[in-house]
Amino acid sequence: MSVKKVIISGGGTGGHIFPAISIANALRRRDPEVKILFVGAKGRMEMERVPAAGYDIEGLEVMGFDRKRLWRNFKVLWKLYKSRRKARKIIRDFGADIAVGVGGYASGPTLMMAQKLGIPTLIQEQNSYAGVTNKHLGKHAGCICVAYEHMDRFFPADKIVMTGNPVREAITQCAVDRAEAKRLLGFDPERPLVAVVGGSLGARTINEAIKASMDKITATGAQILWQTGKYYADDCLPAAEGKKDVQAMAFVSRMDLVYRAADVIVSRAGASTISELQLVGTPAILIPSPNVAEDHQRKNALALVERDAAVMILDADATAQLADTVNGLLADPDRLAALAANVKAMGLPAADDRIVDHIYALCDK
Repeated sequence: MSVKKVIISGGGTGGHIFPAISIANALRRRDPEVKILFVGAKGRMEMERVPAAGYDIEGLEVMGFDRKRLWRNFKVLWKLYKSRRKARKIIRDFGADIAVGVGGYASGPTLMMAQKLGIPTLIQEQNSYAGVTNKHLGKHAGCICVAYEHMDRFFPADKIVMTGNPVREAITQCAVDRAEAKRLLGFDPERPLVAVVGGSLGARTINEAIKASMDKITATGAQILWQTGKYYADDCLPAAEGKKDVQAMAFVSRMDLVYRAADVIVSRAGASTISELQLVGTPAILIPSPNVAEDHQRKNALALVERDAAVMILDADATAQLADTVNGLLADPDRLAALAANVKAMGLPAADDRIVDHIYALCDK
């Protein structure tokens, strides 16, 4: 059986959306005639990013559970009920051959209804610690594509395949060396560069830490590229004014160059970021967000730290420890080289094509 109609569901953050679009692109490379429909959550970033990538998307009125204020979840449950009904209609009207879940609010009701309708489902679990929804869906999924070992803690072992996480093509195909990448970004190629990235929206703790640390870091001769995120730009950009060795911006469009140029990256520990670090082999200081389900970012970071493939600073310690940690690494080229080699050894290239192999295999069953 050839795959003709594929639903890809999920989103909410770039960490879910970029892999989803990578899978869709790989499906199109395999078969230009394939029909692909995305299902996302209304009001979330996938509703803009997916059409911009050239794909159709339907939106569900779904939202996450409020774990701190449980009384607010009556509205959540009502929206979930409506989303399941709409997901059933979308699946039937589209005539899906398979549904692929990449995580995020919309993937739960979509995959649940696909499973009830007897349609094959595939889960792409990006993190080292599976969330509640994916653990539930995994019991009835045909295949679970993962990027970390020991995922049989969460899923049936006979359904797990190690594929890695899909990564944006621009990042894997960038061919410039470090010196040229620094030049293209407007930095001195002869001096170290620290890239600070908190995601497209930004990360408050990382921004506060770099505000407190940048003078101490640049005093060593290092340069700083600081992506503040759009939420924090108004507050952070003035802090970098007049500092000749700091370039601050709300958003970096050429992350491919940033990964190549940076001697050290300071970042959150989302699954997509970690997969990108693994494929390009950039040393990193990871500051996991404490504001995520199941504390999964800390677990993602620990999976690297345990293999001496990254350094971790807890969110609460970032402001106090960041400058000394950065300067200590920049002063130790052997340690930087070891981190780079170890993180690159964890990379799994061509994850998108491997996932497509399993989509076809599942339909052929």
